[in-house]
Amino acid sequence: MWQKIQAFFQDVSVELKKVSWPTRQQTVAATVVVITTAFIVAFFLGVVDVVLDRIVRAIMT
Repeated sequence: MWQKIQAFFQDVSVELKKVSWPTRQQTVAATVVVITTAFIVAFFLGVVDVVLDRIVRAIMT
């Protein structure tokens, strides 16, 4: 049992060495893109929500 667990973690270690990890600059750039996209989508959904709210209120009155 312990040999299987040890073999598993050795395999994991070998596979992690094969991974091409991003540089700090790539990570920061990707983070900026994700945050910017999230703000754009949030703004768009907020505008749609306000417009639909006003339409519904106009219909209801």
